[in-house]
Amino acid sequence: MDKVQKSTKAARGTVTCDNTTMHLLKANDFVAESIRKQMAAQKTLLLNITSSAGSGKTTLLEETARRIGDKVKMKILVGDLETERDADRLREAGADALQIVTGGICHLEAQMIWQGMENIDLEGVELLIIENVGNLVCPASFDLGEDYRVTLIATTEGDDKPKKYPRMFLTSEMMLISKVDLLPYLPFSVDAVIADARDINPNIKVLEIGTTKGIGIEEWCNWLLEKVAEKQNAGKAIVETK
Repeated sequence: MDKVQKSTKAARGTVTCDNTTMHLLKANDFVAESIRKQMAAQKTLLLNITSSAGSGKTTLLEETARRIGDKVKMKILVGDLETERDADRLREAGADALQIVTGGICHLEAQMIWQGMENIDLEGVELLIIENVGNLVCPASFDLGEDYRVTLIATTEGDDKPKKYPRMFLTSEMMLISKVDLLPYLPFSVDAVIADARDINPNIKVLEIGTTKGIGIEEWCNWLLEKVAEKQNAGKAIVETK
């Protein structure tokens, strides 16, 4: 069964600035940098997809697999506290997915990603996507070696999230506003969310998506393919300069 159980590390609480927590974050960053170097050497684009629970990460990745699965060699690492349900959904959509069960830990850590990578064949993989645990707090503090962090905010969860969880939006390169097909029925201001996110991170890219109706999905997939090509070309440039 394609599943990786949690590491022997104890569950983490709220991230603070005490010496123990700083030591753990430094250890995480060391592994994350090792992952980043390996991905660069293999010319593999690594994405970290984050959001609250139920914002639509898995649904987006299902549709992504259907649309570009025949255009790019991709694999997905899925983080959840328990069960293999999201990985099963992604496999049914045609994706090659590995479940990482954290056993109560509310975020993925770089060591978990490293262990996951050891359990899949990365030969020729151009795109590796991490679906993080649904949580806007803890995952913001843990670098997983990604090239890009993409955070979803669903119209169903309210438009106050960037200001409530600023670190997540500060450390993300892209914000996806999901379930926009439900906007006529919800008190959600797209303009307010974008303004708040860019007040925190002026450079954050924003895309509105509605997966069930295909809104914004082509643009999302084109962005992914563009970034995959950039990573491939960057790897070639490094080889040529040696």
